[in-house]
Amino acid sequence: MKKNKILNVAIIGLRHLHPRAYMPLFEDCKQTIVICAYEQNSQVLETFCKDFNLKGYSNLDEMLTSEKNDIAAIFLPHCDCADAAVKCAEKGIHLMVEKPIAESSESVKKVIKAAQKNNVKLTTCYCWRYHPVIEAMKKIIDDGFVGKIVSVEARLAAGRVERYIVGNSEWMLQKEKSGGGPMYNLGVHWIDLLHYLLGDSIDEVCARNIKTSDKYDIEDSSVAMLKFNAGTVGVLSVSYIVPDCFPNGRDLYIGIKGTKGVISYCPKYEGEAGSGAAAQTDILEVYSDSEKLSGAAARKLSFQLDKVRGYSGYMGKAYLEGFIDAILKNKQPFITGDEAVSVLNVVEAIYKSDQQNKWTKVEK
Repeated sequence: MKKNKILNVAIIGLRHLHPRAYMPLFEDCKQTIVICAYEQNSQVLETFCKDFNLKGYSNLDEMLTSEKNDIAAIFLPHCDCADAAVKCAEKGIHLMVEKPIAESSESVKKVIKAAQKNNVKLTTCYCWRYHPVIEAMKKIIDDGFVGKIVSVEARLAAGRVERYIVGNSEWMLQKEKSGGGPMYNLGVHWIDLLHYLLGDSIDEVCARNIKTSDKYDIEDSSVAMLKFNAGTVGVLSVSYIVPDCFPNGRDLYIGIKGTKGVISYCPKYEGEAGSGAAAQTDILEVYSDSEKLSGAAARKLSFQLDKVRGYSGYMGKAYLEGFIDAILKNKQPFITGDEAVSVLNVVEAIYKSDQQNKWTKVEK
């Protein structure tokens, strides 16, 4: 494919918090243009298409037949993503599917098979890998400053469940459509990130899901103990319970301890609201016995991201550009479908552990 080609994008599914946030990313990218959108809710479709001057469709098959698209950005309820992605793949359309791609690992495998059969690229938005602090953490770990990884701690709490109702995404609170609660929607980010940072995968889990309201059939908090293949142990806490007054509406943390050192990071998050001259500064703390850091064994590295419009700011921009590069150069995306399966295997083990009240092996 020509490196200067402009790629046509279709937005598939609008009853999600992210499609509007993605539009500035597509608008500011020189190699993409959004030409159409699909949504069954006529009011949501009409409003979105009017705001962004797009052609709207309430029938997916009609859109796929009528329009010539290169990329499908899919934001449907998790239970509907796989079928839509397969249809797009069969039309030769590259797949940019909102995490976790589907409601189950088996459904993701169907998407992978369709993508391979039709020679299209598949990715999903585990965009934290692109964050400059995460890139620095990865290098510090790989260069041996932490030594053998002994333990990890991670938490990710964001907003309250009411935001999904306000954002026309009430399906997120229905287990049959979403797969489950915050571990499916938020925890997947940190599971992928821990796999990436450690270069290892989670082998076994022991977890509890906590449900505080009878209004919804999902839990709103989940805590899991983790065992990695190489022996590292960890704790992951994920929740929809965050006070409105909490800075940036999110409680985020990643800490990694090893035989030679400790690194920790509390992301400020996120994007346009947290970028530019007035941005809060992200701090990566590094404490190491490595001789390479002698004279300054304790260090605090400061990061202030460039101002970028749209979902997750710089991270979102890097994610989109990375996928476009994979399409134009015909190479494997940085974030693959197989990695999405690995993440959902962990999530499914977490739910099984909660149900069976015991340590549970992660399927491979």
